Formats: sequence, C-alpha cells, structure tokens
Amino acid sequence: MILSLHHVTATVDDAQDDLDFCLDGLGLRLVKRTVNFDNHHVHHFYYGDERGTPGTIWTTFPYKDHGVKVGTKGAGQVTVTSFSVPAGSLSRWKTRLHHGGIAAADVEPRFGEEVIRFADRSGLVFELIATARDARVPWSASGVALGDAVRGLHSVSITVRDPARTLELMTGLLGYVIVDETEGRIRVAVQGDAPGRAIDVVYDANAEAAVNGLGTVHHVAMAIPSEDEQLRLREELIQFGSKVTEVRDRCYFKSIYFREPGGVLFEVATIEPGFTADEELAMLGRSLKLPPWEEPHRADIEAALVAIRLPTTG
Repeated sequence: MILSLHHVTATVDDAQDDLDFCLDGLGLRLVKRTVNFDNHHVHHFYYGDERGTPGTIWTTFPYKDHGVKVGTKGAGQVTVTSFSVPAGSLSRWKTRLHHGGIAAADVEPRFGEEVIRFADRSGLVFELIATARDARVPWSASGVALGDAVRGLHSVSITVRDPARTLELMTGLLGYVIVDETEGRIRVAVQGDAPGRAIDVVYDANAEAAVNGLGTVHHVAMAIPSEDEQLRLREELIQFGSKVTEVRDRCYFKSIYFREPGGVLFEVATIEPGFTADEELAMLGRSLKLPPWEEPHRADIEAALVAIRLPTTG
C-alpha cells in the first residue's frame, strides 16, 4: 500500500550552491549528509522537515567536475518538483526568492491553487503551490516565517508521451486514483489528495526524450509502510512486466526501483528506520554519515569530497 510521496532526487551542479538554495532560499533542513552509495566521492544531501518525514524530502547529488553533462528535460522524467506553502504566502515568497537572485513567475492556477515557478542555478524547475489543505508542521529554524514556510512536497509533474499505460500501473498496482484533470495533465493521488500524495501525469505525444544529467530529476520515490509490503509489491510489479531491482539498503530506508511504462524512474521506499538511525534529532545533517561498508574508506572519501560550508545554526 503506497502511503504518499517519499522523496525526490535530482542531479545538481555545485554543492555549495545547492546547500545555499535549499537551506537559505527554500528554508529546508539538511537532515542527512552522506555520499552517493554508487559513487562515494559525490555528496548526497537530504533536505526536509525537522526529522525528514517521508513526503517532505528533497535529495541531491552535486556532480560538478565529475564529467556529467547538462541533462535534457522531457518524456520519461520528473520535469517539475512542487513544494507546498500556505495560502496567501506567494507574494512574500516571490520577494524572498528575488532577494536571493531567483526570478519567480506566476503560472496559471492549478486545480484551484495558486502557483509560482522558478529554477535553481542547476536549471531544475520548481514550483511553490499555495494551499490551505496542508496541516504538516514546517521546519521552525529556517529563517522563514512559520506562516510562510514550506510544509513539504506538494506533488511532482512527470512527463510522458502517452498516459494510458502509466495510468494503468498507477491506478492498478500502486493504488492511485484520478482526482482531477485538465488539458494535457491528469492528477493522480493516493490515500486522499492532500499535498504530498499527488503526481501529475503531463502528456505530450511530441515531447523530446529526457536525458539524465545536471539539472534533471533522477527519480521520484513513494512511501510504503513495511518491508513485507514492499516485497509483495515487487512481485506484483514483476507479474505486471516491470523490471524491478532487488531490495537495496539505503540505511535510512530500503528501496526498490523500476521504470513505469512512460520511462520515469520510480522508487518505492520504506518508512523505517528514518534519519535518526545514526544521529540524534537535534544533530541531523551536522556530520558526514557513511554506510557501514564505507567506513573503512572514510579518510579517502573525506579527502575527495568537495569542501562545503554549513550554517552554524539550524
């Protein structure tokens, strides 16, 4: 049973730019500082609310100077990541972003909620969606007024050329339902349609094929309650015809990965054990955490990682 979104992961350019944007710009908390488990000389940053609650988590791999080219946004990819903010806050967010050198543009209200759109220095496209339907408690030490602060992920927009098989998978095995629709866009949601539970399927038969790289989202993850349910879903996906990875231990959750029929990389991640598995809540994100199998290589890893500057508080 899918509960909600879990996290969204992107490939970014410069590590310090990413930290400054997410912490100072968006007001998120750095809840874990680790490395890419598939390339331990690259940072992996996790941002979210106070404890990195599934559905609030945004994560990045900064790949500057590692030979990764700028990617192409298009079919088979998450093309927009949307965060939830309180209704009435968008004008103040536009001012805040402007002071940080980011231009935010109004876009057409979507399904009754106001939206602004902007990009970070890596070229990733974000939205802030203003809603009165989000009761989640934001990170309180961000420097953003609590009445304006990001509550978590609102939704993601995935781009596909033909939505039929994508919707078949999502409304069948994954338990999503269609909750709204407009020209070229179908919103599906799970366990109700509250912010953090929706995916917008944007379809365009002529969309350019996506190419992973700097400035693109790598995958979107959905939350599942337990390892047993994850294994059951894995078998169902295989029967559906999906190529699914073995379960992978990400230390803070366990994951399986597969591509939906439109080509978007999906992950299904467990809720437990969470980010306090190896750090106290008050200290999340303050030190470099490595998976146990990488600890023997700590000196080499720390020497190779690009230097970063963290805020002294929060």
